[in-house]
Amino acid sequence: RAARFLELYYQRVMDFFRSFRYAIRGIAAGIKSERNMRIHIVAALYVLALGAFFGLPADRWALLLLTIGSVMSAELVNTAVEKISDAVTKEYHPLIKLAKDVAAGAVLVTAIFAAVIGVLIFWQPDRLWALVNFLCGEPAVFTLFILTLLIAVLFIVIGPAAMAENAKSLFHREGGNDDGGNQ
Repeated sequence: RAARFLELYYQRVMDFFRSFRYAIRGIAAGIKSERNMRIHIVAALYVLALGAFFGLPADRWALLLLTIGSVMSAELVNTAVEKISDAVTKEYHPLIKLAKDVAAGAVLVTAIFAAVIGVLIFWQPDRLWALVNFLCGEPAVFTLFILTLLIAVLFIVIGPAAMAENAKSLFHREGGNDDGGNQ
């Protein structure tokens, strides 16, 4: 009897952890397949950096994180609606179109309110000018900022899988000759 209890307990614990694996797999699939999800991620990273630069208090951080999570969650639900709709039929159907439009509308509403919250939190002209001076004041800082923008654009446009593949091709040599170019 105790062995059966332990077996059931173990199975429930494993099911719990397996559900996290499925969720992480779903998030990764959303990032890989959806350009808009990648846009939200890049925006979130810049917003988090801006929050760190501003030295936001804990309540503003909480609001910012909740807002970011809401936008990304809405985008993931939108992706799920699109994928399941496409799995049902590739042909036009007015209810499927409506479902896709409503899901996309939910993302738009969430993103608009996120932008409003961002403006309310970050609209502090003196600190914004301090950020501009910080970014433009040192050539190394400015170069690093431009480099992050370039990487962000590549991440959005070609996606993480293509970026990784291109990075591999930079370091891959025909015939396995990896001697640093010395021949």
